[in-house]
Amino acid sequence: MSETIPLDFKELSPSEMLKNSQDFYQHLNKRRTVRDFSDREVPEEIILNCIKTASTAPSGANLQPWHFVAVKSPEIKKQIRIAAEEEEHKFYNERASEEWLNALDHLGTDEFKPFLETAPWLIPVFIEKHRLDEEGNILKNYYTMESVGLATGMLLAALHNAGLATLTHTPSPMRFLTKICGRPENEKPFVLVVCGYPVEDARVPDISRKPVDEIATIL
Repeated sequence: MSETIPLDFKELSPSEMLKNSQDFYQHLNKRRTVRDFSDREVPEEIILNCIKTASTAPSGANLQPWHFVAVKSPEIKKQIRIAAEEEEHKFYNERASEEWLNALDHLGTDEFKPFLETAPWLIPVFIEKHRLDEEGNILKNYYTMESVGLATGMLLAALHNAGLATLTHTPSPMRFLTKICGRPENEKPFVLVVCGYPVEDARVPDISRKPVDEIATIL
């Protein structure tokens, strides 16, 4: 068993806890998926700080089975857009059922993804399916999907907290990201996070979130 260290924990009063929980909810409730991005630059340090925040997520056996690729290169972003739109064309014209397309209709999405080139940063998130030791032997990772999902949620919260707009993009399949980003075969693309500033006149679909009594049960 590894050595332990003291927990760095500060207890808050019930009133402080309530205020913090309300304030954080109100802040994150303003987060929306944006599809119209400005090309304004965002400093690299901000993106790396958000990735570091994401890396504090819990993971199975603390193996941290994730890798974040921060893409700012216009050439690589163009490659990603071309490959993603090829898959999206197949999705909208061949793969998606009528029911699925109807479910997406109110969001106004289609096969064209100009934001993949316009936004200053793309962050493909990869799952490390397994590890390799120094001899090349395969070592198992645990709860990889759950771990990377938690980290991605924390990344979105961190980017929003930093004052950036985001979009989660999941073209299927996403294997092209492994090749374009130069990642090893033991990594699998999980999601592509687009982030930056929204355009000044950005508009988003008029949607609502389910009330808490529909999504939570107290027993």
